[in-house]
Amino acid sequence: MSLTPMLADWELPRVTRLETLETRDFLELPLPGRAGSLFQDLERRPARIIIEGSVFGSEAGLGLLNAVREHYGAGQPLTFVSDIVTGTDIQYVLLQQVHVQAEASAPDQIDYALWLIESPPPPPPGNILGGIDTSLLDQAAGLLDDAMGALDALQALGSMPELSDPTGPLTGILGDTAPAIGQLGSIGAGLRDLLE
Repeated sequence: MSLTPMLADWELPRVTRLETLETRDFLELPLPGRAGSLFQDLERRPARIIIEGSVFGSEAGLGLLNAVREHYGAGQPLTFVSDIVTGTDIQYVLLQQVHVQAEASAPDQIDYALWLIESPPPPPPGNILGGIDTSLLDQAAGLLDDAMGALDALQALGSMPELSDPTGPLTGILGDTAPAIGQLGSIGAGLRDLLE
């Protein structure tokens, strides 16, 4: 088995230990009167991978630190390839934790440990509206244009009279006809006297 894993396009140098941890969760359902329990499968948790290794030389150590910090700082899912994950569904991982150590007894050696956690693949970039039927948006925009056109037509007509009280313009006319209407009463009385 090869212990040369690839994290994105970066080959991890001088790996001395590679470990995976895969866990499945179960919910225990005890049954009264029975010796055993039933278990409900709650699916598996994301796999965890620990990679340990060493680099020698200050230049190689600086290159390792720069590469690790670049990937760690991005916080983006990275592709991961290794013989130890063959047969699993692990394609992408997140760099969860980084440990770098140097000792005075070996000043030319830098030891590192990386904790990776399985991540689902990033979603494909797509249209923000997705499969939404945009013809409704077009119809709504058409209705809005029609309403704005109607408002513009009303403004072009000028000021419109107040339609809430139709007797306003008639007030002056009724004032001039009041004496004539008052005389109709006396004429009606005179006609009644003639007819009796």
